[in-house]
Amino acid sequence: MNKDEFIERLKKIVKPYVQDETAYEELSEETDFIRDLKINSANLVDVVLDVEDEFDIEIDNESMEKMLSVKSAIEIIEQKLTEKNDR
Repeated sequence: MNKDEFIERLKKIVKPYVQDETAYEELSEETDFIRDLKINSANLVDVVLDVEDEFDIEIDNESMEKMLSVKSAIEIIEQKLTEKNDR
């Protein structure tokens, strides 16, 4: 899966939680979930749970704390998918 596909899937996941529609329309790898999309920390947990469901992975607390931008989310998802496939 390439970065554009990850971004499209993430876009669908975060849509219900976004408070800034303009930033959502311009979502890119550099988008910060809290600063740019105005997703609050409680909803960020929901985003992580939705990511787990969408990609069939488990995200530990340490990774969850780092998942603050689209770029970091993609990196964590790729890492978890690789770990899962290596089992």
